[in-house]
This record gives sequence, C-alpha cells and structure tokens, in this order.
Amino acid sequence: MNEIQKAKIITTTLNKIYPRIVVPLKSRNVFTLLISVLLSAQCTDVNVNNVTKKIYPKYYTPHHFKKLGRKKIEKLIKKIGIFRIKAKSIFHLSKILIEKYNGKVPKSFEDLEKLPGVGHKTASVVMSQGFGYPAFPIDTHIHRLAQRWGLTNGKSVEQTEKDLKRLFPKNKWNKLHLQIIYYGREYCKARDCYGLTCKICTTCYPNRKKPLITKKA
Repeated sequence: MNEIQKAKIITTTLNKIYPRIVVPLKSRNVFTLLISVLLSAQCTDVNVNNVTKKIYPKYYTPHHFKKLGRKKIEKLIKKIGIFRIKAKSIFHLSKILIEKYNGKVPKSFEDLEKLPGVGHKTASVVMSQGFGYPAFPIDTHIHRLAQRWGLTNGKSVEQTEKDLKRLFPKNKWNKLHLQIIYYGREYCKARDCYGLTCKICTTCYPNRKKPLITKKA
C-alpha cells in the first residue's frame, strides 16, 4: 500500500469518526486563541480551558493584559506549567500588539512568529483556527501518528509537516489536523496501540507484528 492509498484510508476513516470537529481550546476572539495556544505548551487543553474560563470573561484584549502587568498575569495562570515564562511572553506580546498592530493579532506567519513565546506551531494554529488560513500545525499526536501510519520518517516536526502537506489536499488541512489530534487522544494513544491495534494502523499495516517505536517531537 502506497502513501496515497493510506492517505485516502485515513481521510475516509477520520471523516466517519469525526464528521464535525470542535476546536479543543476555548477562546473569545483571535487574541484569546493566541493566548490559549501559548498556554497549552507542555499543558493539556483541558487544564488551559479550566484556567482561561475564569480569565476571558473579564480580560480578553491586549490592553487588558498590558494593564494587568506581568505579576497579576502570573497569578491568573499559576496553575499552568512554566507560568512565569508564559506570563512574561503574554505581557510583552500584548504590548507589541498595541504598539505595532493597533491591538490586533497579525495575519501572517512571519509577524506572528516574531512575537514573544510564539513559535511556528502556535502561529500555525492561530492562522488555521483563528483566520481560516490553510495550515497544518504539528503537535506530538500528529507527529506520532504520521510515523505509525508510514507517512513520514519522523526525522523532525518540520519534515512531518512537509510530508503531510504533500499528501493531503490543502483545503483539508484545517479540519484534518484536528481530526488526527482527536484520534491520537482516543484511539492511537502514546502508550497504547503502538501501530498494532487501532483501525487505521491495522488497515494500513495488516501484517505488522512488532510495536513501532516513534521519534518524539
């Protein structure tokens, strides 16, 4: 079975399981989406949502967070991993958005990736989920599953992104990356399946006998 055939099986299976997809991180606007994605580094979406549901009703613009200041932001997000570093990034990026972008989140990868605490994955999520621009953010689930499904060699996150963009139509990226994340959380977990038991793994590799060890993101 070649990559194109596997890609079709994956798309069909995921569309049956997840015909409609919900963005896992809760947000009020594009700015709060940016903050939530930044907070989600080394932290679960559930934990982020539990924290931000107490923040966003009152604070949801760069001006709000600039006025709060770094120490108060720290107190608001203290249940999040590496909260001091994230608070510093949130405070400074809020100032930059006000000073350079009139309080708006920029609509380009280049400008987003210049903001404190914002890497390519965070920028990709904001471009995809915030602005509807075709992007393929690669998280640990997608990186793991792409290897189990034989779509990439796992050399790097950058390589995985290139391989998936090559195999799947551009107009499917935004929905597909979320479908793969949900599938990785429910059916093809890090400490489960190992390329041997879930529907997609067994369909793509019916004769696989040994657990597949994947490279981490």
